[in-house]
This record gives sequence, C-alpha cells and structure tokens, in this order.
Amino acid sequence: MPMPKNVLGTELQPCSMDPLTGFYRDGCCRTGRDDIGLHVVCIQATEEFLEFSAQVGNDLSTPIAMYEFPGIKPGDRWCLCAERWKQALEAGKAPPIVLEATHISAIEFVDLEDLQAHAVELMSE
Repeated sequence: MPMPKNVLGTELQPCSMDPLTGFYRDGCCRTGRDDIGLHVVCIQATEEFLEFSAQVGNDLSTPIAMYEFPGIKPGDRWCLCAERWKQALEAGKAPPIVLEATHISAIEFVDLEDLQAHAVELMSE
C-alpha cells in the first residue's frame, strides 16, 4: 500500500516514534474509515496548547495505560485531530506543526496558509 500524501503533496513522513503516535500507532498521521477524529495534524506540543486542550476536555498530558497512551509533554510530536488544531488556532493556542508529517486531508479543515504559518522543521525532533 503506497504511503499517503502530506499537505505539501509529497509522501507523508513519520510524525513520532517516541511517543508512538498516529491513529494506527505506526508513527504516521495516516487516517482511515475507523478514525472518526481524523488524527492527521502532526503537532509539536507546547505547554500552552496542552493546557488549552485540557481546558476544552481533551487531556493529552495524563497517561492512559488502557489505550497505551503515554501522555504528551511539551516538545513531543503527536498526531492531533484536525478539528482540535483548528479550535486551538481560533483560540490563539495552536501548536507548531510538521508539514511533511501532516496528512493532506488536514487542508479540508484548515487553510494551508495557516498550517504553513505554524510550521517547524521535520528534523528538529
């Protein structure tokens, strides 16, 4: 199966292997029929974003062993739902993203210009 495209139109790159992210826990922000939340935006977490996310009901900092979820710390990369990133953007709390690791379907929810304005380097992990 070929690798999906990213928002730049090239092959989707891995987001994070540690912590292991992605809806399919394969390190990539791929999506599929089962991924209701569309976990397609590769973010680099910030303290400000994690606090915002917890305030709106999505605590990403607390580990949940049942889901093999390690809890996210500032600096970690993680595949985030497109709608949550858009919500954070509108609140002025959007975390940086990795364009090369963000699935092309993200641009159905967020303008490419907004994503580009928050871009960080792929290799700064």
